[in-house]
Order: sequence, then C-alpha cells, then structure tokens
Amino acid sequence: MITVHHLNNSRSQRILWLLEELGLPYKIKHYQRDSKTMLAPASLRAVHPLGKSPVITDDAITVAETGAIIEYLVDRYDDGRLVPVKNTNDFLKYRYFMHYAEGSLMPFLVMKLVFNKIETSPMPFYAKPIAKKIAQKTSQTFIQPNLDTHLKFLESELQNTEWFAGNEFTAADIQMSFPLEAATSRGGLSSTHHPKLKAFLDRIHARPAYQRALEKGGEFKLG
Repeated sequence: MITVHHLNNSRSQRILWLLEELGLPYKIKHYQRDSKTMLAPASLRAVHPLGKSPVITDDAITVAETGAIIEYLVDRYDDGRLVPVKNTNDFLKYRYFMHYAEGSLMPFLVMKLVFNKIETSPMPFYAKPIAKKIAQKTSQTFIQPNLDTHLKFLESELQNTEWFAGNEFTAADIQMSFPLEAATSRGGLSSTHHPKLKAFLDRIHARPAYQRALEKGGEFKLG
C-alpha cells in the first residue's frame, strides 16, 4: 500500500493528484507546518532524513522528491496514459518540463517568497529600513525580471497546445502545476498578461482527480 506523507500547503499535493489520476489506492499521513516558522515538523525525519515533503512509502520502498516520486509511480503503475511515447518530440518536452519545474522555475519563486518575508520579518528597528530596501531592490532588479522571462516563455509554450508536452495531458502538467500556482500568488502570473497559463490552471482545477486530491489533502493555499 502506498502512503503519502503529506504536508499541508506543499508540493505533496501534486502526488495526491497523480494518485487520483492513476486511480490507485493509497493512504495519507498528514503533517502540519509550524505556525511560526512554516517549516515541516521534525517527525518527517523519521520517514526521510531531510524531513521534507513530499515523500512516499510503497511497502518497503521510500521515495522522496516530487519528480522522482512522479517518475517512480508512472513507471510502476501507469498504463501509458500519462507519459508520451518515447523517442518523440512530445516525450522530449515531457522530460524537459519534468526537470524544468523544480530546476529552473521554482528557485526564483522560493527566492521571491524569502525576500518578501524579509520585508515583514521582525528585526531591530534600525536594521529594518536597510533590510527592506535590499529585499525590495533584489526583488525588483533580479528576481521579478527573471520570473517575467520564465512566464513569457511558458506562455509561448502553450500557444499551440493545451498541455506542456503536446495535445494530451501528462504527468509533466502535474509537475508544472505547483510552480504555476505559486507564480499566481507571488510571481506575477495574471490572466491579463498570461491568458494561456491562466487557462491551463483553470483546466487542471476542473479535473475531477484534482478536486478529489484537494478534498483528501486538505488546506492548499500558497503564500
């Protein structure tokens, strides 16, 4: 039996969604973030030494990292619905976006989150104006311009297809969902400037498997 060690408001929501798309039975073990630090609880280290989510156990097997978990699940349990045929252009795009989501896009979204928190974090009054100015300048001159470049690129990728690896929904779309959800809340993704990306998010939100995963996973709200 597959167990998802699920942290609220985290990447593990994608794993619940994938399992719903695959129609696999699974159990959820819920973990809650610390209300002050927003970090995962130490109890997750009993499952994996890094104490991060997502992580799954499949009988005696433990797998961590979203991309690795997705690949493990589709390799072992998928019947070919969620992965394009190998040695095709769609498969090359599939593999690219499976790595791009966390390797290229998410680092800037994490930086945006961290620098936003610097502006509002408690600190000595004499340091606050300096820290706030540095955080704002870094965001304005480095982080946001890079995010804008990525969102422009992704918008162009959906000009001719509804999905990131061609005309069919794949696991790469599941992998891409989290950074695009985060980009909506803090990265500047908007229906005005990115109508194709917004339509992509609307499509995935309408999928029954996505909705079932939300019901089972609980709160999912990205800051």
